[in-house]
Amino acid sequence: MIVSKVRRFLHRTGMPHTSFGRAATNDPRLVEDLLNGRQPRKETVARIEAFIARHAGDAR
Repeated sequence: MIVSKVRRFLHRTGMPHTSFGRAATNDPRLVEDLLNGRQPRKETVARIEAFIARHAGDAR
């Protein structure tokens, strides 16, 4: 599930929720909305996964 991937990424990197949303999809409310049950479109999931893959080595 995408929300689990996002949570793990944020925990590992220490990136703020709003920064992640803005960088991954240009939506600073993305993470908050996902945590509140938002079901993203396939295209949005693909953008999130691509962002996480590009920054897989980032850490605190």
